[in-house]
Amino acid sequence: MRYMATYDWMETVRNTNQWLGATAKTMASYPAWSMIPNPAFQWMAAWGEVTERTFERMVAKPDWGIRTFTHEDGRDHLVNIDTVVEKPFGDLLHFNVTGRDEQARKILLVAPMSGHYATLLRSTVKSLMVNCEVYITDWHNARDIPVSAGKFDVEDYTLYLMEFMKHLGPDTHVIAVCQPAPLTLAATAYLAELDPDAQPRTLTLIGGPVDPDATPTDVTDFGRRVTMGQLEETMIQRVGFKYPGVGRMVYPGLLQLASFMSMNSERHGKAFNDQILRVSRGEAGDHDAHNRFYDEYLAVMDMPAEFYLSTVERIFKNREIARNAFVVAGHEVDMGAITSVAVKTVEGAKDDISAPGQCVAALDLCTGLPDSKKASHVEPGAGHYGIFAGKSWRNNIRPLVLEFIDANSASAKPRAKRATPKAANVA
Repeated sequence: MRYMATYDWMETVRNTNQWLGATAKTMASYPAWSMIPNPAFQWMAAWGEVTERTFERMVAKPDWGIRTFTHEDGRDHLVNIDTVVEKPFGDLLHFNVTGRDEQARKILLVAPMSGHYATLLRSTVKSLMVNCEVYITDWHNARDIPVSAGKFDVEDYTLYLMEFMKHLGPDTHVIAVCQPAPLTLAATAYLAELDPDAQPRTLTLIGGPVDPDATPTDVTDFGRRVTMGQLEETMIQRVGFKYPGVGRMVYPGLLQLASFMSMNSERHGKAFNDQILRVSRGEAGDHDAHNRFYDEYLAVMDMPAEFYLSTVERIFKNREIARNAFVVAGHEVDMGAITSVAVKTVEGAKDDISAPGQCVAALDLCTGLPDSKKASHVEPGAGHYGIFAGKSWRNNIRPLVLEFIDANSASAKPRAKRATPKAANVA
């Protein structure tokens, strides 16, 4: 009950702050106060508006916001987000551009399960939708998954990726962003052993900790400093009574967010102070730069405790992927089994989360792959976020990745039939 009480206490604090913001905004916005020329009321209303929105977004899953798409034919096409594989801890989604011929490039975008939703890759999806069929892993918030669904650790994550790859077929090009890079490499290698015909054409790993010790960062140092007992004692809690996953052991999103914010507390504090002033002056908008960024940044999800702890222990501490000693379902996966899947790594020169050297280590692990099917790129001046979104991605990295995909694609024409979705909705 101690872990559950702590979880509910954090949710109570969040809920209280949201209520305080709403109350301040409402009270300071009474028409009667307009007769009193006191800027304190404007500031109070602005503080309330920013505070309410901030704490409300922490428990809201962001919308994809991708409703239409303008194709080269000059027409606007609706975008349906279809669920093609549905599983307890995550679904496989397809961004289906209606009325457009199926594109030859079929891309599986593997989103990280590291505190934020897959919508963090919204701009990446939009840029690839131009001339690709885009699929993405949509991981679920652990607080919404009943305990009866069982555990979910790094081995389960790997098996999920294998199932998604097999469903999409061998003409798929996989792009893994950040955290899933080592596990996607392992899933590809395991697939090469079990079902070689289901392997993807290419595998692009972007800024992932394949070998965390190759270039140490604050993230890897933290993993070395703390013991697994300390992590379990300080980071793991049980979901409270408010959510369907009541009783499930998780690494809470609110606790993760506190860690994120503390890393750059001065910058975040200044950003919120500036936003309050802009709101008080009537210069802010619902979709201004501050709200666009923080609506996504503040939206956090709980991670299954088994996944978080096994990631720290097996990927960072024991370096099972880096040592080519990763075990899935009792089988030791051999990265050298990858002999036909072209592999490319992408790193940012200024990445302080997964520094250059950590991801390119994947190429050395692929001992069975000829050099002609290996490629790497380090983007000058790019940080962690920039290598999959923003100007660096759009102008430099995306064209290089698509060139790599085209150079290693089969000459076969695209399939005439799309995968049949289990469920669909317009986003």
